[in-house]
Amino acid sequence: MKPLPFCAALLLSLLLGGPAGLAQQAVIRLGDSIDIRFSGIPGDEIGALNSSQVVDDGGMLNIGYIGKVKVVGMDASEAQRLIESKLKSDKIFTNPTVTVTVQSGMRFVNVSGEVRSSGRLTYTADLTVMSAIAGAGGFNDFADKKRVKLVRGGAVQVIDTTKLSKDPSLDIKVLPGDQIVVPQSGTFSW
Repeated sequence: MKPLPFCAALLLSLLLGGPAGLAQQAVIRLGDSIDIRFSGIPGDEIGALNSSQVVDDGGMLNIGYIGKVKVVGMDASEAQRLIESKLKSDKIFTNPTVTVTVQSGMRFVNVSGEVRSSGRLTYTADLTVMSAIAGAGGFNDFADKKRVKLVRGGAVQVIDTTKLSKDPSLDIKVLPGDQIVVPQSGTFSW
C-alpha cells in the first residue's frame, strides 16, 4: 500500500470519528473519579480551576466560576464541551480548553461463572469479552462457551464465543460496569 493514500484514509477516518469501536467512550457515572484540567486561560487561574473530583450523588461536578455542572450520562468529550461552552457563554473566558479524564482505575468489569478465577477486572479501553475472560483465567472445563452472557445496563446479550475465537473481529468491546457470566455447560437460565 502506498503511504500517502493510507495516511489520507487514516486521517479521514479520524476526522469522521474513527472506527466505531474506538470512538465509543465510557459514560460518566455517579461516584466516578474525574480529573479536570484547563488551558487557554490566564496562568494564575489554572491552578485554581484544575481539580480532581468525584461525581456527586446528583451527577454533578463543582467547577470554579460556574458552579455545579451535571455530567452523569455523558462521555468525557461531551463533558469537556459542556464546561467550555458554559465558561464562554457566561463570558468568564473567551477561549478555554478543558480536558476531562475519567480515572480508569476506578472502573471495573465483572467476570463470573465457569471461569478459572471469577472477579472484577480493571476496565481498559481495549478490553473485549474474550480478553476479559482471558483476564479471569480463561474458561474452566465446565464452561458453556456458546451461551456466555454479557449484561449491560440490565440488558442481556447471549454470545457464542466459539464464533469469536474463529473471527476475532466479532469480539465485543466491554464497558465499565458490564458483567460477563459464563454458564455451566448443559444449563441455561435467565
